[in-house]
Amino acid sequence: MGPVGFIGLGNMGAAMVGRLLDAGQAIVLFDVNPGSLVPFAARGARIANSAGEVGDLAEVVFVSVPTPEIVADVAAAIADGRAVRRIVDLSTTGPAVSQAVARALAPRGVALIDCPVSGGVAGARKGTLALMVGASAEDIVALRPLLEVFGRVFPVGPEPGMGQMMKVINNLMSAGALAISAEGATMAVKAGLDPDTVVDVLNAGSGRSSATLDKYPRQILTGTFDAGFAIGLMLKDVRLCLEQAGALGLDLPACRAVATVWEHAADVIGEKEDFTRVVQIAERGAGVTVRSRATG
Repeated sequence: MGPVGFIGLGNMGAAMVGRLLDAGQAIVLFDVNPGSLVPFAARGARIANSAGEVGDLAEVVFVSVPTPEIVADVAAAIADGRAVRRIVDLSTTGPAVSQAVARALAPRGVALIDCPVSGGVAGARKGTLALMVGASAEDIVALRPLLEVFGRVFPVGPEPGMGQMMKVINNLMSAGALAISAEGATMAVKAGLDPDTVVDVLNAGSGRSSATLDKYPRQILTGTFDAGFAIGLMLKDVRLCLEQAGALGLDLPACRAVATVWEHAADVIGEKEDFTRVVQIAERGAGVTVRSRATG
């Protein structure tokens, strides 16, 4: 296989590019932040001057960027390239944007592979991500060897947008788990329970979730707050899920409540802060912090 392209060297993108290079894959990169490219150039990656140049050099181009608007712009620029035939969107854009981008690319002979991922930066580094792929069986077969470098492939439907639907539902449930776990764990500590014991009991019982199994031990009890995903990005994903619920004619009150929590966190803590800091909303209200005694 010739070189593959990759655009977007943020926390997730950088980890995924590292996986490709570890696997011996030739790669051509572009990012608007030149500094993010330097470590990969040192490892032998080819650096392009634009998204269009990546499309000139690679038949398959991966995209990992923060917003739907950027995805649409970058995909259009890549499609100007002479070589590109498949663009794999690893971002979270929502079904409507994914479908619109696919329609725009089709007349140019370029297929959009809808492939959002879940598992965080740690999963990207380890190659244990869940990849939710909305694409034809032919495209999935052709791309599977590359996709499996990143983790487990879940074909969720034959069309772009279906991966995005699965992803926004996944992130809604993740956002809800973290929000409710924050309130429950803070209540427990306010009542005098030990934070480490609280998390251990939850993880041994029916209250466990992705928040208690992962975020609390790694980022919250330790006070590091370094999961690598911003509050504003989680709020974006929850809003995308609400939009899709509306498009389906659904009223999801729990989803609306989760959105309210994340909107408040964005206002009070800041959209650019790590999303695990959402727990500080509950902590400030209770006047306690939920940290391991080993950290203090």
